[in-house]
Amino acid sequence: MGTRAWALLLVLCGTIFLEGIDVAMLAVAIPTIRADLGLGTGTAAWVVSGYVLGYAGFTLLGGRAADLLGRRRMFLFWLTVFLLFSGLGGFATEGWMLVVARFVTGVAAAFMTPAALSLITTSYEEGPARNKALLIFAGTAAAGFSLGLVIGGLLTELGWRWVFFAPVLLAGALLVAAVRLIPVQPVPVRTGGPAGFDALGAVTAAGAMLLTAYGIVRLEHGFDGWQLTVGALAAGALLVGAFVAVERRSSDPLVRLGIFRKAPMVRADLGALLFVGAFFGFQFVLTLYLQELRGWSSLQTAVALVVMGVDAILAPTLTPKLVERFGNARVILGGFVAAVLAYVMFLPVGMDWSYTAMLPTLLLAGVAFGLAYGPLTIAATDGIDAEEQGLAGGLLHTSVQFGSAIGISAVTAVYGIASAGAGDDPGARLDAFRSALFVPVVMVLVGLALAIHGVRRAERPAASPVVPVTPVVPVGAALPAGSGGTVVTEPALRADQSS
Repeated sequence: MGTRAWALLLVLCGTIFLEGIDVAMLAVAIPTIRADLGLGTGTAAWVVSGYVLGYAGFTLLGGRAADLLGRRRMFLFWLTVFLLFSGLGGFATEGWMLVVARFVTGVAAAFMTPAALSLITTSYEEGPARNKALLIFAGTAAAGFSLGLVIGGLLTELGWRWVFFAPVLLAGALLVAAVRLIPVQPVPVRTGGPAGFDALGAVTAAGAMLLTAYGIVRLEHGFDGWQLTVGALAAGALLVGAFVAVERRSSDPLVRLGIFRKAPMVRADLGALLFVGAFFGFQFVLTLYLQELRGWSSLQTAVALVVMGVDAILAPTLTPKLVERFGNARVILGGFVAAVLAYVMFLPVGMDWSYTAMLPTLLLAGVAFGLAYGPLTIAATDGIDAEEQGLAGGLLHTSVQFGSAIGISAVTAVYGIASAGAGDDPGARLDAFRSALFVPVVMVLVGLALAIHGVRRAERPAASPVVPVTPVVPVGAALPAGSGGTVVTEPALRADQSS
């Protein structure tokens, strides 16, 4: 790649780094924000959940908007929105202000991130160049989250508002560079024109994703208010059905349902949901174990988890070589195997485990992420037409966001149920943490089975296409008896010329 191509990749990767560091810094700062503003438990939880709801609820629509309205336009506009509302969050004096700011920031990320991914997949030629760019993109995402934990701890010591102001500085620099580096692209013309935009499909899609995401986030409450949780999930399912019905009848659908016939893409999206969900669920349980049970500070916890950021080194260096030699499917399988080993090794965690005892799991979890996430990104976008790359990116990021929401909500629910009545008994609480750890183990085991299926499909020899041959006979002559043909009245076309 030339200098300009590397510079463009740096800007686009900077976006996913920004998204990762933003989430991680806030996660570390929440206890301080809660204490300073006097937030209740529910409001503090919604500062985090509001972002997830906005991101998961609009990622599918955001990805398609990049295809239909222009990738450069969507990227620049929503990066600006991200910048503005991150800054507004830093000036918040009430809990509801933070919740609104985080929700809108999540919506901005839902449009901005798929646009960045589709800019990569359409700017770099399919093959080694695109694969390398995508692996660097994936590694940068992991680096943003890992470094964000440490940076968030440091900035919180200076003042929690810097957790919101720091992303503004980074987003501003990216915006200036993006205006210069991202080439102006023609906006795709819809066959139906502006009036042909599938507005009903957009409304039902956004509604379905929002309600489903809300229901998943509420799973962390366990049986408390289960009626609302079930109601949200049921309403989301009904809207999914309505969305499918709308798209089937639309002459110019927002989402071409035929894209779901691409089995490798669907497997990659499901694999990303399971892998990322397990990863974030495990990290959440680990953070609770270190801070609530062991009494570690947020900064100590962040520094301890930095070793999981080894994926940021492996993804752009080792993983491309492994993909080139063994293929995506086998490398993804290796990532799931490493994840299973990592999480199973942590199941017998004790009250007095040293950091040295935890280190193999932390390293192996980082290696697993470095092996699996980038190749899953490649598989989710490989072979997709250029005009649907935004949609493919939106589907991938929707899977990632729902996976993280499911993973965190599930471990929280299991821990809450298992620790009910435990009180201050350290042994009972440790047993509850161990119970919650089974959630990421089960998720990666299901993902492992899916990855094994993917390897088998990749290794299955492709059947040679049988091309029917039309016999060529003189014009007006009869075909031989029993040929099943008809009289040829025009010169026959060769099979490779026929349409």
